[in-house]
Order: sequence, then structure tokens, then C-alpha cells
Amino acid sequence: MTARDVFHIRLKEMELQAERIMDPSLRTRPIAIISSPQPNGTILSLSPEAEEDGLFHGMKVSVIRKMSHGVQLLPYNRSLYTRLNRYVYQVVSMFTPTVEPDGFDGFYLDMKGMRAIRGDMQNTGMSIVQKIREQTNISGMVGISVNKLVSRIVTSVVPETIHEVEDGKEAQFLSPLKSPVLPVVKENSVNRLLCFLWIKQISHIQSMARQSDEFRIFFGGYAAQLSREARGQDSSVVKPPQLQDHVLEQTVLPEDTNDENVLHAVVKDLAEQVAFKLRKRQQMANKVKLEIHYTDGHQRIRTGRVIRIDDRSVINVCRGLFDKANERRNRVRTILLDASDFCPYGNQEDLFLTAESRNMAVSKAVEKVRLKYGVRSLQTADVFEALGII
Repeated sequence: MTARDVFHIRLKEMELQAERIMDPSLRTRPIAIISSPQPNGTILSLSPEAEEDGLFHGMKVSVIRKMSHGVQLLPYNRSLYTRLNRYVYQVVSMFTPTVEPDGFDGFYLDMKGMRAIRGDMQNTGMSIVQKIREQTNISGMVGISVNKLVSRIVTSVVPETIHEVEDGKEAQFLSPLKSPVLPVVKENSVNRLLCFLWIKQISHIQSMARQSDEFRIFFGGYAAQLSREARGQDSSVVKPPQLQDHVLEQTVLPEDTNDENVLHAVVKDLAEQVAFKLRKRQQMANKVKLEIHYTDGHQRIRTGRVIRIDDRSVINVCRGLFDKANERRNRVRTILLDASDFCPYGNQEDLFLTAESRNMAVSKAVEKVRLKYGVRSLQTADVFEALGII
């Protein structure tokens, strides 16, 4: 039986990275993301600069305001993190169709069979991290092993961007680690018993598990799971979510700009990617939302509808939304397209009888090239220039 290659992608401090992308003035400042601005709100995530000021996870807002005046407190922005998560999901899905989200900041990828196609898995992992960085400015790390359990532990304990645990060496990798990295240890009864027995390292669990009778007596119904996890055994499969209810495309510009030609080129590129995915689903979108994020933190949103899914039609709709939304003179940092509320698309007209049909024929011809050579293999120079590719 061929061993699986399972990747775990972790976006390091994703919430902090997202906030600093949206507001570059925060990049060198101490910041903390809080559950609520109310006095009983607590810190959910914080930057190294904030830690140096003495702040820590779980600290109450009331305490922070008494002791620190230099830390920027930011409310938890679920909508921003959700949009970013969906976008990264689409980026990693370019490498395998079998992707399972793991919270806001992680993804499992089943790369079984991809070694023969893509070669060395560490090089593939680096390509994924680079692609995420190119598309979102978010840094990530990759853990590689034969199962989900070990791959996820890798990204939680290894500081390297890429680390692979070879097949058969799972127990050896886990042996020196602290026992709380195992999921089952989060069970209160298991954690309390390990503390009572002074079992701190996974190597101690591995040794104790060899004495099967005593191990079962101590850990009861959790014994088998604890033993499997301590040896790095996990048979769970990567489960993709059901069909996403959004098609999301976003570009963070290489340089902030208010050059209309550059911005129109970016909208064109995003619209073509959305059109490509709508044709793949054979659906039109009753709602398409265009967001413009400016350098000063403001944003503008306009919504419309896509009833034709050839490239030209989608581009025209999106460009119209952009022109209506872009009422400010400030420079633009990010443009986002979010299509939703789908319904089946049907074009019963003869292929060459209408302009729409001709546009669709052209779009499908372009699509064949892109399916073979990549989404941006066939593109106009203005788009490449706007994205900083040339």
C-alpha cells in the first residue's frame, strides 16, 4: 500500500498578519487582538512587541489599559479572517483537490499520488508557501508526514518553514516532545492523570504503553487513543468541505496605487478568475461583491449580479462595480471579488448565433490553455504589469 503524503499548512499568527496587511502602520507597532473592547475582554493574539511590553494571552482589557498605553488594541475581525481563509483555501487548492480547512489559520492537504507528478514534497511545500505569500502577503509553514496528526504537530512545534517526518519515523519524532501536543491530552481526565504520574514527555507515554495492562488500568477508555497518538498513528482522512458557497478572488497590489489603468487591469484579472470558476461550476452568481481597500484603512463595497459567465461579460460587470465604488482619491492596496448566491447556468442558444455565445466560445478556448499551463499562462501585458510579474 502506497504511503500517503499529508501536508499541514499553518498561517503563522494569521490574524496579526492580516491586520498588518490592511494597515501597514501597524507593522512595527505593538498590537493585540482582543475579544471585546469592554473591560472584561481578553487578548486572543498579540505581537512580539506587545509581549515585550508585558502583555500575554488571556490578559483582560481593563488590566491592559492600566499598565500599557503604547499597545494598539484591535477587535477580533472575523469577517476579514474568514475572507482571507477562503482565499488561501483557493490558493492551496491549486496544488491538490483534496483540501480540508483547519480553523482560520490551517489547512490539511492530501498529496497522495502527487509525488510522482510534482517530485520532491519539500520543494512542493515551498512552492505552496511561496504562492500563498505572492497572493496574500501572508507567511506560512508546512508540516509533511504520512498522516494529519503528525503533520499538524510539526507546524506547532518546528520553527522551520518546511519540515518532513519520514514514513516510519513518527514515534521517533514525537518522542522528545511535551505530552500536551497530543490532541487526547486536551481531555481533562487524561491531562490530570499525566500530571499526577509526572509524565511530561511523549517518550514516557511510549514506554508506559508497552506495559499494556497497567496502561489500560490507568487510562481506561483513553488508553488505545493515547497509545496510538504517542506513536504517531492516525488513520483519519483529509475531508474537503462541501461545495463552497462563495467564489472569492483577491489581489494585494505589489505597490499601493491610484493609477486607474493598473487598477482596471487588476479587476480584469480577478474577473477572469471568477468567470473561470463559475464556468467550472456551470453556475451564475446572483450576487457579486467588489471591495476596495485603501491605504488609510477605509473600504468601499459595491454589489451586482453575474448572469453571463463568459470572460467579457464578467469583466464588464466587475469593472462597472469598481468604477462606482472607487470614489476616493486615496491609493488602493487590495481589491476583492466575492461571488455567491449561485444558480444553474444554461445557454441553449446555438454556439455562434449571439455575441454572448461567441464570447463564451473564446472564453472556453482560453480556458483550455489555462487548464493545461496555468491560470495566468494566457494574459495581457497590462495584467502582468499590474501584478508586478513583469
